[in-house]
Formats: sequence, C-alpha cells, structure tokens
Amino acid sequence: MYKEKEGLLPWIHKFAPRKKVGMLLLCAVSLAVLVWVLFVDKGEDAQELNASITNSVFTPEAGQKDNSTYIESIEQTNVGQSASIVQPLPPPPPTVYFKGYTLPPGNPCEGFTLPPPPADKKRTGPRPCPVCYLPVEQAIALMPGAPSFSPGISNLTYIREENLRKTEFGGSEFGGYPSLMQRNDSYDLRESMSVHCGFIRGIRPGHQTGFDIDDSDLLEMESCQGVVVASAIFGAFDLIRQPKNISEYAKKNACFCMFVDEETEVFLRNSSELDGTMRIGLWRIVSVHNLPYDDPRRNGKVPKLLLHRLFPNARYSLWIDAKLELVVDPYQILERFLWRKNASFAISRHYRRFDVYVEAEANKAAAKFDNASIDFQVEFYKKEGLTPYSTAKLPITSDVPEGCVIVREHNPISNLFACLWFNEVDRFTPRDQISFAIVRDKIMSKTNWTVNMFLDCERRNFVVQGYHRDILEHWAPPPPPGATEIVHPPPPVVDETLQTSRNVTSSSYVTDPRKRERNRKSKRHRKVIGS
Repeated sequence: MYKEKEGLLPWIHKFAPRKKVGMLLLCAVSLAVLVWVLFVDKGEDAQELNASITNSVFTPEAGQKDNSTYIESIEQTNVGQSASIVQPLPPPPPTVYFKGYTLPPGNPCEGFTLPPPPADKKRTGPRPCPVCYLPVEQAIALMPGAPSFSPGISNLTYIREENLRKTEFGGSEFGGYPSLMQRNDSYDLRESMSVHCGFIRGIRPGHQTGFDIDDSDLLEMESCQGVVVASAIFGAFDLIRQPKNISEYAKKNACFCMFVDEETEVFLRNSSELDGTMRIGLWRIVSVHNLPYDDPRRNGKVPKLLLHRLFPNARYSLWIDAKLELVVDPYQILERFLWRKNASFAISRHYRRFDVYVEAEANKAAAKFDNASIDFQVEFYKKEGLTPYSTAKLPITSDVPEGCVIVREHNPISNLFACLWFNEVDRFTPRDQISFAIVRDKIMSKTNWTVNMFLDCERRNFVVQGYHRDILEHWAPPPPPGATEIVHPPPPVVDETLQTSRNVTSSSYVTDPRKRERNRKSKRHRKVIGS
C-alpha cells in the first residue's frame, strides 16, 4: 500500500499543476464535511419524528377518552431504517352490574298480596304475616353474579389515625374524633371517598384496633366470600339460639358467626355449651377482646353496622340480634328482600312508630338512655332540617326502623351508609333508630339510592323473638317428667273486719272492675305525643 501511494502522488503531480492540487484537496474536505452535516441532520429529524409519535401514543388528544390505549410497533425496512405504526386497541368492556329481574309469569310470588289481618280482637300487638319465598334451590340460582350499581360512589376507603385529637363533641378512641366539617364532607358524595368508619387505629380491623379478634378467627372471617349471618352477645345477656330450616347449601357455604366477649365465653364454657372447637351448632363463636366501649349497647353496634369491615371479602350479610331465632334460609331472605327488589340495603320499619320525634320521646319514657343526650341529638337534627314524618315524604313510608335485623349487600354505597350511620351512633347516643333517618335522607339528597323498608310483620315471619337470659332464669323450671303433684295457690288473706259486717257477701271480695281498670292504666307508660 505504501508503494502504491508513492506511485499515486507522482502520477497526480504529473497530470495536475501544483496550484490545482490544493484546490482538489480543499474540495475533498468540503465534500466530507457536507456528507457529515447531512447525516447528523437526518438523525435529528428521525428523533423528532419518533418523539412526536411517542407523544401521540401516550398523550390523549382532544376528544379522545383518557382510557384509550395504543400500541407502537416498529417494523424494520430494507434500508435499515425504522417506521412507527400506531394501532388502537379495542375499548375495554363496560362494567357489568346486577340490574334485578322479574319472576316468570305464573310464579306464585309474582302476584302475591298480603291477606287482611285476622279479626282477633284479643290480640292487638304485632304479629307475623305471610311472605312468599322462592324455594331454596331457585333462590340460590338467582344469586347475582355481579354487584349492584353503586350510584354516586365507586371507591370507598377508610381513614386511619394514630394520633387522635378531640374536636367539637362526640367521637371515641375507636371511631375517631371527626370534626363537624369532616362530618359534612362525608355526606358530599364523590366517586372516590375516604371516611371515618371505626377501627381508626391499626392497619387491619380487629388487630390492635379495639374490638380485637384472634388471628385465626380473622383469617376465617377473611375467607368468607359469599353470605355472612352474624349476631353478638355481650355481658352474657342472651342465650345461643340455633337457626332452623337451613339448607345444606347454606350450611356449607354461608358463614354463621356469633361474636362474644370474654364474660360470655366464660359463661358458655361453664355451661358446657362451648368446647375447644369454638362452635355451637352452626355458629362459629368469635371471642372479642379489648372492647372499645364501656356500654354493651355501643359494643354491639360494631358488628351490627360494620360487618363489611370485619368480613372484607363477603358479598352479602344478614345481621340478627341475639334475642332472635332465625327460622328461614338466608338465601331465601336475600332473594326476597334484596335481589327481587334490586336493593342493596333492607331493614324493617317499626311496627308502631314512624316519626323520629315520637321515637325519641318513647326512648325517654322507657329510660332507654339519658334524656338530655336524646334531646341534644334530636335538636341537632332539627337544626339540620329533619322534619316530622308526613305523607310528603312518600314513597318513603317510615323514618324509624326496627333495627334488630339488617339485610344488605357489601357494595360502596351500602358500606358508606353503614359507616355514616355508625359515626352518628359514635358521636351521639347509641339509639340507632334516632339517627337512621338523617343519614338516609342526606345520602338520598345526593344520589338516587334508598333503603328497602319492608313491613315489620314480614320480619317476624323469618325471625322469632325470644327472651333475654335474665328473664328466662327467673321463670320457674318446668315440672319433671311424670310428676303428678298439683301445687295449689295459698289461700287468700281475709280481712276480719269485713266478717263482722252483716252486709258482706261473697261477691264483696271481688275487686270493683272500674277500680281494676284504673289500676291497670296507672301502671302503663304515659302516652307519648310527638312534638
């Protein structure tokens, strides 16, 4: 190569003058610079083109939906250059919601109407009435495969706080101390919300939050993914009542959970009802430690209103007070009062009272709670716009529920209602029948949602009310089998002064009916008239 270059230079000098050699070299250098500039400029244009394509892929244009998705595929050309091709993906399928159903023609429940009440003048109190349930197999087959639509809210989370600070009034270390501003904000429905809902401390309800539950029970509760039937006994106040007429499907798939405190657990063990399996019949006994309140009535509101927090994966729940005995399969109840009505929250109305103000006076007359606290709560609601019930509220048929049974779906709007109802109980009195209407009406003012309030006689069809334990223990035990001895009542005490009178007859010892009627009236509670 060196020899070739030595031969090349003399050859150039031979045919080109010395002055033109410099010009030739200058042209060669200029040509090289031009080629380099063109190459760099082309690379920058390619980068700008790729950047513009990238922006068009990840930046939504005007008129496009935010959830539009694109894929950028690069194809190599024959000359080694790349070209970008933007291909749109099909839009995601819309979210499927349960929209209810109608029973087929000819179904006995399609045109079912309540018969007139029996003409029994001797029995004027509340009583059960007929309810048309579908057979268990049909009810199970109609269980929705998708959740109900939740109007106004689609994502609900719960506030956690470690450093609590008391605000205006009310609240607790378990439910927190939300300010009145936070309370008002919780009724302003939005697609995503975060509200107070008990268990304010800790990262897992039931674990170092108050109302603490053993980890084994928490795992079992988290595994419940369908239907939950729950109740609670605190202070050994009631006896365990076994559900009846329960299908084999419900026994295998529904979770029957009875919450008890340590006192009740000791009572059950001493009475030989509870052993190491922590089961009594269908009920799984869940022992609760570190109760958040001194008042057993407030403690009972935790599982009653916050089952969606204790069973985070359950779809439906049926709450019954411990004084009640369940006598209908839970799937039949859900079908009748939720699915057939396309409702997400159902509760029976009070059998006699339907006005909050009348209910408050009845609570005061029966000494259900401190009268001053009840007056303060009702006056607070009155300033917020709560009015006495009237026909102007139709189709709402009552402002007062019979809160011993709650049938509900665990979807965002139903969970929000339960949280806000619990917050009212935590801030004011534990008489949840007083705070029910204000929460319902505030949510209804923001969205098209309501509560299915069915008749109290229908509730009495699927639960039978019993007596508390203290009443049952004061009753005389039944005579042993085979006992024939008849115990006569003691003879009446006769006033000897009456025997000296000649006008005294045997009929004189019978109390005057008019006096007996007056005495009976004097023992009754005073008649309550709503303000």
